[in-house]
Amino acid sequence: MKLITTHLNADFDALSSMVAAKKLYPDAVLAFPGSQEKSVRDFLIRSTLYFLDIAKPRDVDLDAIDTLILVDTRHKSRIGEFARLIGKDGLTVHVYDHHPATDEDIKGEVSVFGSTGACVTTMIGILKERGIEIMPEEATIMMLGIYEETGSFHYPSTTVADLEAAAYLLSKGGNVNIVAEIMVKELSPDQVLLLHDLIESATVQNINGIDIVITESSTENYVGDLAVLVQKFRDMENVNAVFALFRMDDRVYIIARSRIPEVDVGHILSLLGGGGHKEAASGTVKDITIVEAKTKLLEILKHHVKPLWEAQDIMFFPVKTVDHDAPISEARSILTKYSINALPVTGNGRVVGLITRQVVEKAVFHKLESISVKEYMYTEFAAVSPEDSIERVKEIIIGGNQRFVPVIRDGEIAGAITRTDLLRVLEDEIRKSILGKLDYHDIFEKRKNVKKLMEERLSPGILERLRAVGALADEMGFHSYLVGGIVRDLLLRNENFDIDIVIEGDGIPFAEELSRRFGLKIRPHKEFGTAKVLYPDGFKIDIATARLEYYRAPATMPVVEHSSLKLDLYRRDFTINTLAISLNKNTWGELIDFFAAQRDVKDKVIRVLHSLSFVEDPTRVFRAVRFEQRFGFQIGKYTLNLIKNAISMDFLSRIKGSRIWTELGLILQEEAPGTILKRLAGLDLVRFIYPTLTFDREKEKLFREMDNVLGWYALLYKGTLDRMLYYMLGLVDKMKIEEIAEFGKRIEVPDHKKTRLSTETERLRVAMTKLVTGIRHMKKSEAYRVLNGLTREAQLFIMAKASGEETRKAISTFITYSDTMKPLVTGKILRTMGIEEGPVLGEILEALHDAKIDRDLATKEEELEFVRTYIRARGLTP
Repeated sequence: MKLITTHLNADFDALSSMVAAKKLYPDAVLAFPGSQEKSVRDFLIRSTLYFLDIAKPRDVDLDAIDTLILVDTRHKSRIGEFARLIGKDGLTVHVYDHHPATDEDIKGEVSVFGSTGACVTTMIGILKERGIEIMPEEATIMMLGIYEETGSFHYPSTTVADLEAAAYLLSKGGNVNIVAEIMVKELSPDQVLLLHDLIESATVQNINGIDIVITESSTENYVGDLAVLVQKFRDMENVNAVFALFRMDDRVYIIARSRIPEVDVGHILSLLGGGGHKEAASGTVKDITIVEAKTKLLEILKHHVKPLWEAQDIMFFPVKTVDHDAPISEARSILTKYSINALPVTGNGRVVGLITRQVVEKAVFHKLESISVKEYMYTEFAAVSPEDSIERVKEIIIGGNQRFVPVIRDGEIAGAITRTDLLRVLEDEIRKSILGKLDYHDIFEKRKNVKKLMEERLSPGILERLRAVGALADEMGFHSYLVGGIVRDLLLRNENFDIDIVIEGDGIPFAEELSRRFGLKIRPHKEFGTAKVLYPDGFKIDIATARLEYYRAPATMPVVEHSSLKLDLYRRDFTINTLAISLNKNTWGELIDFFAAQRDVKDKVIRVLHSLSFVEDPTRVFRAVRFEQRFGFQIGKYTLNLIKNAISMDFLSRIKGSRIWTELGLILQEEAPGTILKRLAGLDLVRFIYPTLTFDREKEKLFREMDNVLGWYALLYKGTLDRMLYYMLGLVDKMKIEEIAEFGKRIEVPDHKKTRLSTETERLRVAMTKLVTGIRHMKKSEAYRVLNGLTREAQLFIMAKASGEETRKAISTFITYSDTMKPLVTGKILRTMGIEEGPVLGEILEALHDAKIDRDLATKEEELEFVRTYIRARGLTP
């Protein structure tokens, strides 16, 4: 005999799953293990569902059962008297469920688990697959299960499969009117009183940094549909997590709802004998008071609510330390070199104290540089473990007034947390309280996941390669991150295929293993801990070890050392370039934002990360303006003041010419370099490129015309252009040739480019003079001869520079038809006509070329006729 059953206090999903199971096992007996929810009882009483034939538990002969079919549950504690069957010799168990797995689950010979909002959805899929017909009455019951379990598709657990199943049931005659009538539940007077109690008794418990509402009510009479009351309470109060306790007779019913992953109510209530989903669960405890039940619940919550933040989530690592025997002068050097304000002091591999910049500076003031650090270090400090909650960190930093907290694992320092790190978290908490109704997780930017955006903006090929990077990092025990401009441009929805990867570990061995495993080429740069990995199709990935940089003097190249992701991002130029995306499997797509970069992207602001940014690397001034104009952003007020300070302190004059050339090249490669140069001129920065270089209104107009001409050319022609040479011709316009050479020398233009710039400028000036002064009287062939000796960049520059329509038209015609202006009659053909190699043949070919242009000779016959006429007219004998 086969038995189909479900969980105690059965709801519509349980009932509908039993109905679906009956379709799969037509010879099985249906029986509830005990009570049902009031709405289900009322439905069964009012309906004439003669086809169901549900047996009472007492009428089921347990000894005759050889197959047990469980639906919508797999917990022994939730199937009432039928639990006695589990472990019976010869019993076969089939399980159909959609709840998360636990260690106490009943194991079945057949076990079907669907990650759907409703259990019946999974079973409908099986019926559909097997071609089993569903009657309209059955379809209606199954629709009730889906609608109730998904909150009419409003609950976050709702899946696409639930919607598709409901549509399928509708096609089978499911009655939506009946579903709507039952789902819209008017509260009874008793329910209204309980709801009032829930509102009045609600308290907020902050557990591991998460606000959880605990509320309760008592009644001497049984009141059904408690889940409806809790749902209404949650919606009215707009809370993220709520546990409602109801005392009725000798039992306490607990109903829980959660919108956040940190509070898995299904797991929590399973520890009290209940169960459910991460978002919705219930349980019943007997023979204890509501106070005892609440105490038990709070104890479980403390251990099973995942902290929103753990110490390891906000700590930075690795941490710079100083030995306790080192002199104060060494501590001062480390603090200054790395721009930090506190140092852990170590002795025998363990943290024995802390020393701050204030203490060090006072010691130096009193001439105590040579005294060992241990004499003045602070030894009464608190530390945390990586798994400690943010609440513990708050206690230390705020309550204990300790600005620097070491994070210790197995006696060794694993990281550290500063007051600034904590303030970033507190800022989000303040925003939470101000924004009120917004879901905390919607505004909690540090944990934002952008995997859907990645799938939308990146090609499947790139995604596959990034996943391979993450998988290899997992295997090697490293953390891997997509960083830099591509992350910024993902948020801006801009195209960018420059893939930069940062490895927390060692980037060189990682790149070597990636190369070996996939048969790729690699170009390592071991002194910088970087490597370029080259794919056969030309795709490139730049891999770097997480590192920090410090500058020995202003405007010098940085010294590089291994570091953590946070310090690696801190060394970058602007906040908008400090975003990272985790590529490891468990955190794939998680957006890392240590420096409020998302806010600056949203506000369209360019900001530096620290006050000495332009002192350490003055070329960042040019980058700030370049990014500002490219994205239509605005340089922040404080950052703008720092730029002006760098100008007044003359730091930019110390920049090496080669670095100026690099930055200028990047500017000229931009879509509209004229707008960048105009902004640089407005900030008095152009003179740092070259002292006599100007960018006035006339040159601004020239660059606009150059943009227009380049746009015209790109639209109509496929030829590639050297954009840098093109715009350099505009930049040096009106400079003397000797000055151009000096300009190239000052900014260390590579010799071949410097020569080409001078040569092209000289040639185009000669050509332009001829065209501007004589174009009206020139034959087309003469204009062709003038233009034919120039590069395409020079031709387009003249087109932009020239004000006369005739000149522009001549250049346009040349570019359009130059490939067709070559005569079809060649020297070889002329020789077959008896013209010998020599001056005469050359004269004829030149005349033919001019005639083809001037007379529009279109065919070979026309050209041959011209040649014959020309020979006769000149008296040339073949």
